[in-house]
Amino acid sequence: MDTKNLGFESKLIHAGAFEDQFGSATVPIYQTSTFKFKSADHGAACFAGESDGYIYTRINNPTIDALEKLVAELENGYRAIAVSSGMGAVNTIYMGLLSQGDHMISSAAVYGPSRVVMEKHYSRFGVESTYVDTSNAENIRKAIRPNTKMIFIETPANPTMDITDLAEVVKIAREHNLITVADNTFCSPYLQHPLDFGFDVVFHSITKFMNGHADVVGGIIVSREKKFDSILRPMMINMGCNMDPHQAYLVIRGLKTLSLRMDRSQQSAQKIAQYLSDHPKIEWVKYPGLKSHPQYALATKQMAGPGAMISFEVKGGIKAGKILMDNVKLCLLAVSLGGVETLIQHPASMTHSKMAAADRLSAGITDGLVRFSVGIENVEDILADLEQALGRI
Repeated sequence: MDTKNLGFESKLIHAGAFEDQFGSATVPIYQTSTFKFKSADHGAACFAGESDGYIYTRINNPTIDALEKLVAELENGYRAIAVSSGMGAVNTIYMGLLSQGDHMISSAAVYGPSRVVMEKHYSRFGVESTYVDTSNAENIRKAIRPNTKMIFIETPANPTMDITDLAEVVKIAREHNLITVADNTFCSPYLQHPLDFGFDVVFHSITKFMNGHADVVGGIIVSREKKFDSILRPMMINMGCNMDPHQAYLVIRGLKTLSLRMDRSQQSAQKIAQYLSDHPKIEWVKYPGLKSHPQYALATKQMAGPGAMISFEVKGGIKAGKILMDNVKLCLLAVSLGGVETLIQHPASMTHSKMAAADRLSAGITDGLVRFSVGIENVEDILADLEQALGRI
């Protein structure tokens, strides 16, 4: 069945067109390291890329292939590459598309490890990077150097919820012949399609919304054109950061309910964001579904919905943030995001506590900033938990 013209929800169930010899209704787990060839000639053809046969799970595997075909179709891309983690995706992209002497421009509030690994490790091999507020496209223009090779953005940004204009980034990149890469984790393909705006590569920590059940760590990369996939796939194979078949099976299962989960979560997030914006102990709220968000108009233009991530500032800074963290009961005090359970974390006292205060503030991570990932629980229960915890401050 050709699934390209189906609705998104139908694609979640049927895209990828996998069928095995037994007619399994779900994609089986091919939990094997290696595959038998039919003959010496068949083996040679597989290694030469002249046959669709399988060789070794680090290179290809039917379960992983099914996930890759599904996500490539969801993102409207050429092909997908499933990897062992979101950081596996980041490193595959960095290693594949950047060389010694190249320069990368990135969102200042990008996912922390994506910045740390570049500044602490790739810098040792001569790769340069600059971090700016990409929600203002003029900052990107000013940061371009003669050796700039890539613009690497995350939108909405983690954890500030700043939004970058995808179309404007592509316009700038094409003027200077730059590669464009987008971290689409916060939105998933249900809410945003950077490749449709002309981005070259999009990737996800599939651990988050796409899997949605806090039981898998994984990543996935989707290229808009063959030329990028032909660089990134061999890099993944050589780095050895392939996804495991059982991981792929669980993500395929999780993806089937992506639209249902995100609809419920963002419906609740809208109510929670409004509640927080009216609360006397909250300084500000950043949620793309609120008109008070600085890029509200842009969000409604390039996103199909506001999503389930909220950032807000608790009055009282780090001390107040800790009190809130220590008193939630239903909301889980944990890193990560995008699961069926509601998660809360305070970057200044947790994930970014070792970061210099000046660097944190320059990235928009203030002392009282709280990142909130809304799950699918009863929204009144979430609100009641926040109310009692905020009451302790």
